[in-house]
Amino acid sequence: MPAYISVKGKVLFAYFECYTYHKHDERSVEPAFKDIAKRYPANKVFIEMLAQKVIMGGSRSWGYPVMAAHPKLSMEEARIMVSYILSMKE
Repeated sequence: MPAYISVKGKVLFAYFECYTYHKHDERSVEPAFKDIAKRYPANKVFIEMLAQKVIMGGSRSWGYPVMAAHPKLSMEEARIMVSYILSMKE
């Protein structure tokens, strides 16, 4: 993963307060980033699908919690965030 994606991903996570609901290693309100990375391969199809879900919000992929929509995110920003998440397998 290019370094700019990692840096921009971290900035976007802080700005949109994602760390309030997600943690790296353990489930909080929502699933841990490493669990998301284990479930979904880091390929174009899943990056697009998950980026759409980040923007539109969603539920029932991980049980009961509902992820809020983030309509202020551009598709490119959502792709960067998802790419960053999918790089966290360990």
